[in-house]
Amino acid sequence: MHAVVIGCGRVGSFVARDLADDGWSVSVIDDAGESFNRLPASFTGERFEGHALDQEVLRAAGIDRADACVVATSGDNTNLVVAQLAIRKFNVGCVVTRILDPVRADIYSGMGLNIVCPTKAAIDQLTTAVRACEVRA
Repeated sequence: MHAVVIGCGRVGSFVARDLADDGWSVSVIDDAGESFNRLPASFTGERFEGHALDQEVLRAAGIDRADACVVATSGDNTNLVVAQLAIRKFNVGCVVTRILDPVRADIYSGMGLNIVCPTKAAIDQLTTAVRACEVRA
């Protein structure tokens, strides 16, 4: 199984590590080479420095043979475009995309994209925690 992880920040680096530890072949793309320092020394995957929208970089990382693609850059717009590219141009069967804006996450999820929105999760957890507190009168 081959996965392409786009974005090697706090999220992408851990996803790449976990998939590689599970035996996946993993390629990581990031436009900042220093981001690869987040990967452990034991990481067995490949690193590709370049922009997520550069189709040559995507091909070099094996997007055309990928079973899965995780899109987790710091930009929602970039993530949405790359996700659609992975699905429509490269026919990746499993594309999971991080979107920080909850409104956009709902819209694109409704359009069939597999979206993870950590902001919505935080809102839900914080609201639930406040509601569970005893309020002093």
